[in-house]
Order: sequence, then structure tokens, then C-alpha cells
Amino acid sequence: MKKTIKDYDLKGKKVIIRVDFNVPIKEGKIIDDTRIKESLETIHYAIEHDAKVILLAHLGRVKEKSDLEKNNLEIVAHRLSDLLEKEILFSKKTRGEGLEEAVQNLEEQEVLLIQNTRYEDLDGQKESKNDKDLASYWASLGDLFINDAFGTVHRSHASNVGIAKLLPNGVGFLIEKELNALKTLDQPKKPYTLILGGAKVSDKIGVIENLLPKVDHVLIGGGMAFTFLKAKGLEVGKSLVEEDKIEFCKEMLEKYEEKIVLPVDVNVTTEFDENAKNHVVAVDEIEEDEMGMDIGPKTIDLYRPILTESKTILWNGPLGVYEMKKYQKGTKDTLSIAVRGNRRLILGGGDIVAAAKELGFLHRVKHASTGGGAMLEYLEGRDLPGIDAISEEE
Repeated sequence: MKKTIKDYDLKGKKVIIRVDFNVPIKEGKIIDDTRIKESLETIHYAIEHDAKVILLAHLGRVKEKSDLEKNNLEIVAHRLSDLLEKEILFSKKTRGEGLEEAVQNLEEQEVLLIQNTRYEDLDGQKESKNDKDLASYWASLGDLFINDAFGTVHRSHASNVGIAKLLPNGVGFLIEKELNALKTLDQPKKPYTLILGGAKVSDKIGVIENLLPKVDHVLIGGGMAFTFLKAKGLEVGKSLVEEDKIEFCKEMLEKYEEKIVLPVDVNVTTEFDENAKNHVVAVDEIEEDEMGMDIGPKTIDLYRPILTESKTILWNGPLGVYEMKKYQKGTKDTLSIAVRGNRRLILGGGDIVAAAKELGFLHRVKHASTGGGAMLEYLEGRDLPGIDAISEEE
């Protein structure tokens, strides 16, 4: 087990917490503050235990000077202040005398948010490439490092791996929750079903190769289903197909034919437009000018008994273009089946979590991962540097 924030005496300590505040912002407004809210338990704990709290986070990507203003974390400081109902100090710089003075003057229970760590990427990608001098500088500001940004643990950055190697460390409550959820997948209750959606097979190759031997069924939907259908020799019209992945899909279908369940009908249209006419057809009746946008009702009926019997369900990627209301039915109806009963449903981050939230099912899910990329890399069997850098309990 990894050490956690609970393993340390925080009183009077300068505690650096790496959080995930990479929230979507549109026209100067935060449109979804879920990631900020997910960090509150750890921040509250540090405040209640009289720590001097220093927060590090990134926002967006910073490749050129024009990226600085749109990825300024000050807007997050204001939202965090509202949520914590207390003043949040903000350093406009990622290093320098002003920051050092702010840290030096911190009182117990005060919170300081430092400007976007990726501002340091403007000059040689120092954050993203885990620059040792930058990590040493940030580490010099604190007494203890807590990583609670699960969304970045698959990356080796100065603000997570770099600092962790230089200070006593642990994980926060969010990462602890994520690790506990992942642990249940190491020895899942059977039957174990994997649902894969989303656009591309290429995004899921590692997951497919690593998990197909372990699961009882794989239900495939979304855009990626059409590459599998093409691999079976079906014509899929203008539907999304990755030609260079057809051979891979053929191999998987031959090797795991009894496990892989593909759509038998799909909701099609001729234009990628919510106003265009649509109808449901069997997968072998898709016309040349049609594209699949969602799974059909017979496919949902095909999934139903498998999901009903499952004890563990892992789901990554929506089953249709859920952003358009008329193509939400496949994801919505499948969610409705999956959340029933006393089974463990884990949503593997990203778009499926957003879809579950929009469709009103998120509160009924056993666990919804906050880190799509990190979750995928774990499911591929790869190491997570941000976790590996944290000390083990003695």
C-alpha cells in the first residue's frame, strides 16, 4: 500500500498538494468544476490538520505565449475560494521572489495556489520533461508532498514525479480511491464484462490485448465497432473505419470469437448533423452514403442478459455520438441496465464519465475514474510513474 496523507502529522508543515484542476473553460467561465470538487476532501483534511497548504496544478497545454492567458489558473482560484468558503491566495508566477515570500508568510490553514505548472513548458518543456532543477525548486517550498492528481499519474512531470523523489510523500484521498477501485479489477468478481466504445480501435489496442484474456465478454460499440464489422467482411458505408487496424480486429475476432459481441443493428444517417434524417438498420444493410451514429435496440437487447448476469463491468467510451440527443439512446439504455443490481460498475474516465453525468446516471455508478488516460494505461498493464514515485507503507 502507498503512504497517504493520513500517515503524516501536518500541523505547521508546508504541504505541497498536486491536484488536477485541468477544467474546461469557455468564454472565461468554468463549464464543469468536477475536478476541483474532487480535490476538496484532501484540501479540507490538510486545512483541518493545521497545514500550510500549497497547491500545484496544470491547465491546458502551453506551447506559445498566446496560450498563457487562456490557461491562467486564477479563475480556478476564485472557484476554489467559493467551494472552500475561504480566501485562496494566488501566485501569478511559478517561481521567483514573490512566490517565495508568499510561501514564507503562509499561516496554518491558509491555502496558496501556484500558477499553472505548464507555464514552465514555454521554455524547454521543463514541467512536462521533469526538469530536475524545476522539481528541486518546487520541492524547496515545502516539507511534504501529496499527490492527488490521478489524471496525471501516467506522466513523469516535475510537479508529480520530480517533487516526490525529493520530499516525504503520499497520496491524497482521490488517488487512494482510484487505486482501491483499480485493485478490485485485479481479482474481479465474475462474470466480468468489458464495454468498449468511443471512436477509435487504435486508442484501445493495449486495453484489448491486455484484458481480452481476463474478461468473460467484450461488448463493442461506438465508432470503433465499424472497424470490427469491416473486419468481418461487412460494408459499413461512410462509418468511421481505421483501415490500418482491420487486420488487428480480424486477429482478435478469430482468437476471441466467443467473447466479442458486436452490434447487430445501428442508427444511421447521411450527415454528421443532428437535424439530418436517421433510421435504424441491421449492420448488413448500411447503405454507401450512410454512417453509423449509435447502436440500435436489438443490440441493446443482445447486451442485456450479459450485463444482467455480470458481477463486474468496466466501461470505457460511449456507444454512440451522445453529444447529439437523438444518438444518446444506446449509451443511456445500456447505462440503465448496467447500474441496476448489486454489481460493480467502473467507468474508465473521459467521455463515458461525461456521458453518465449528462444522462443522469453518475450518482449510481460504483466508481467513475477522474483520469481517462491514466486508467487506460493501467488497464494496458503499463506502469504509472506518478504512483510508482510514492513511498510504500512500512
